Amino acid sequence: MTTKPKYYIVEASALPEVFLKVAEAKRLLSTGEASTVNEATRMTDISRSAFYKYRDSVLPFQNMMTGRIITFQLLLHDEPGLLSELLHVFAQAKANIITINSIVPTNGTAVVTISAETMDLTVPLEELLAQLQAFPGVVKADVLAG
Repeated sequence: MTTKPKYYIVEASALPEVFLKVAEAKRLLSTGEASTVNEATRMTDISRSAFYKYRDSVLPFQNMMTGRIITFQLLLHDEPGLLSELLHVFAQAKANIITINSIVPTNGTAVVTISAETMDLTVPLEELLAQLQAFPGVVKADVLAG
């Protein structure tokens, strides 16, 4: 009898260093900065056996979310044109908007949820979230579901 795998989202600082190094080695291989596993493991200072042991179990969050529908929750100042400008940020990142829901603004802010398909995303999910958080008029931006 086989058991289904369980997945957890864990802040990187709480992970054992070997997991972070495996993720980095995988990144080096995928970007071509390392052409072999041997080269990638040397660059990250881990053994090849550690790499092979964990390679299928360690996956950065943004890679796991690629090709999925992600729901963002944004708390926005009630400013004319702000939502339109934010949609431009999604468009630049090639996030395909599926739904937009907004509540009536109260106390000068409104909660907006935006669901977007991330199949063609040109930036990592974390970078898109950082762009949204830094955008003028955005009080808070989070990933709700994905």
